This record gives sequence, structure tokens and C-alpha cells, in this order.
Amino acid sequence: MTGMEIDIEKNIQRKRSTYQSLDETFDIQNETYRGQQYSQIYFARLHLMRTLLYSLVTHWKPHVPVCTVLGLEEGKECIIVGTLYKHMKLKPCVLDEYSKERSAVPLVKPHNFMHPDDHLVLEDESGRVKLGGTVLSPSKYVTGGVVALHGKETTAGDFLVLDVFEAGLAPQIEPQLKSREDKYVVFVSGVSVGSSTSNPLQFQLLVDHITGHLGDDQGIAAEIVHVVFAGNSVEIPSGLLNGQNLASKDQSRLSEPVQELDIWLTQIAAGVSVDIMPGSNDPANFALPQQPLNRCLFPGSRAYNTFNLCTNPHCFELDGVRFLGTSGQNIDDLKKYSEARDELEFMERTLKWRHLAPTAPNTLGCYPFTDKDPFLIESCPHVYFVGNQDKYGTHILNGSEGQLVRLISVPKFCDTGIAVVLNLRNLECHTLSFGAQFSP
Repeated sequence: MTGMEIDIEKNIQRKRSTYQSLDETFDIQNETYRGQQYSQIYFARLHLMRTLLYSLVTHWKPHVPVCTVLGLEEGKECIIVGTLYKHMKLKPCVLDEYSKERSAVPLVKPHNFMHPDDHLVLEDESGRVKLGGTVLSPSKYVTGGVVALHGKETTAGDFLVLDVFEAGLAPQIEPQLKSREDKYVVFVSGVSVGSSTSNPLQFQLLVDHITGHLGDDQGIAAEIVHVVFAGNSVEIPSGLLNGQNLASKDQSRLSEPVQELDIWLTQIAAGVSVDIMPGSNDPANFALPQQPLNRCLFPGSRAYNTFNLCTNPHCFELDGVRFLGTSGQNIDDLKKYSEARDELEFMERTLKWRHLAPTAPNTLGCYPFTDKDPFLIESCPHVYFVGNQDKYGTHILNGSEGQLVRLISVPKFCDTGIAVVLNLRNLECHTLSFGAQFSP
């Protein structure tokens, strides 16, 4: 055994932590597609969330009766629970592509489809009703969220909203925080190996820092116990994916980014536990929940039992701390159909709505589940991270029942050169920034 291999063995002993994957919720291997439509996932979501909200509204407004949309009476105050639908004037429609008058449709900025005339509708199994008033802002909510509304029916047949009740943060298990010493988890996303913006030297600096080979800060590097790659780790040249048979040189170009990524991941997995999640640009299924990348793509990394191929969304526990995260598609979609100060506010909303991806399946692709909605948040995480965002951000979110969540917006590494580091001992965060000039 060489000196370097001996050092790696020592690092493995020092960097041990208790890891448990909780991704079975997002596994679709045992699902059977029988041509079902998406209405069933909406029914499942409404049933589960309504049962929860019914149990909570008795403490919110105990003297106000609860009724269905069909049971509304003009002028009588009540509480209704249902699924929101957001009518959006500028929402893209596939039929517009075939419309003879599509040239008359105003040009829309591709990043957001909000319009002042947007309005909300609430629906349950009995019917739907247009929502009015100034309490419920269309700019905040999206299609797919389930809420309880206090209000009354107007003479025009609308429902005048007087108050809004959201489910709030889910119950949270007590964080065990077993670590009395500093142990670090590193989050990286948007490495995009193979893209024009990818910087190999920058990524190698990150790998060397994690493995302790930079030499400038081996003390902290030795305490890194886990690394999470939150999606978009490679970028396949899109011009090659045209449905035609590929020449041998094109086949090589197609596989080069994955082979390069595998070499780097092998270096990390030799000493540290690694999770790799699929993203929108990775060679995985498009619809959420994305299934783990194929093991055949990583002949070098898969030789280590520290290498974990994960789903997106991804849930796991590390030394008693529960993590929940996505590769960013859920927040990116919320940005298109609602407004907020920043990514962290969008993340807060998903936790308070108890749903990771409320816009799925309306504007965000997902599998047509029949008897469950895996994106419902039944247990509040201690750390909630979202990858492939424009900039780094972090915030502590406190719940009404003592919940405490560390929110982390993980920026695209290929654009920023930034990785995020979390201390398991106290859930404090800081960044690692790698700058390197590279001419491809």
C-alpha cells in the first residue's frame, strides 16, 4: 500500500458518520403505469391535505363552520378547503403554437409569466369558485397548493376571502446533533462537466480541497464527512441527441463528460461519502421524482461503498440530522409562475405549504401517481437545500411548534465557483469559493 493510500485509509477512519438514505418515498420502480391521468395525484393530494387542514382549522377558527364549494350560501361566513388553480393570461399553451393568430399574442419574458389580470380559483370534488378580495395575493400562490380559506359567497357568485390558513411546517423530529466536534457536509451543484462554462481546474481545486490534497487547510478538509452533488453534474452536447445513429467520434464526445466526472468522483469517494443526485441536464428521466443515475455510468466510483446514487428529490439522515433537497426544478418553476424576494422565500413557501413541488404536474413534469403524492412533506427536515440557483443564500426558518430549519440555496458551481459547507454540530453555513483562470 502506497503512502497516499495509507493517508486515505486514515481519513476514512476519521471521517466516519452515520448515514441513512430515506429515498424510498421517491422510488417509482414498483409503480405500474396503466394509462392513468394526473387527476388521481390531485385527488390524493387534496384528500391528505384536507384531512390535515380539517384537524387544524378547529383551533384556527373554532366557531366558523366548514363546508364544501357546493354548499356555499350567499353572505354566510364559512371555511372551505380545496386546491388552488391560478388562471394566468400569459401562461404558455401548446395550442398557441398552432393558432393562426399567434402573432397577436404579446411576447413574454421567458423567466416569468405573471400578469396583473391573474386570478385564483379554489376547487374540490363538488365544484370550483372564483376567489376575490385583497387577502389572497395571486402573485404569491400557484396552481396545486391546498389551503383553507375563511370568507363568504358574494352576490356575484365569487368567494370573498377574509383570511387564509396554510398547513405550516410539518412536525419535526428532535435533532440528535450527535457530533460534539466539527463535522462538515459539502453541497455542490451545477458542475456541468462538458459545458462551455465548465472550468476543469476549478473543479479539481474543489476535489483537492475535499480530499485534503491542497495542503492549505487540511484540518477542515479532514472533518468533511459527506459531499452532496445536487444535480446538473454533466452537460451532454445537445446537438448530438437528434435521434440519428452516431458516428464513433460522436459517441466518444457523448460519453466524455460522464467519464471525466467519474474520474473526479472516484477521487472523492475514495475517502468521503458521496451522494449524487440527477438534475434537469443529467442523463436521467425528465419527470420528478428523478430516479438515480445508472451505475454503469460510473465504473470507477461505484467500486466504493461510499458512493451513493440518489433520487431527486433526495432525503437522508446524517448523524441524526435530517436533510431534504432538490436539484432546483421545483423552485425554478415557482419563479416562472409566482413572485418572491429571493429563492429562500420560495423555499419557505414550499415548507409552509408542506409540498415540495406544488406546480407538479400542472407546469412541472412528474410521474402520474395514483394513491399517493410523494412530494408532500410529512416530516420537517433540519436542513432544506435546493441546487442550481443563481446565487448563494441561507436562512434559519423557525416554526410555530419549535421547528428549526436551515435553508440553503446552492449556486451553480460552473458559474460561481462556489460550494456550500454545513457544520453538523451547529448547522452553521459558509461557502468555499474557487477562482481559476482557464482557457478551453
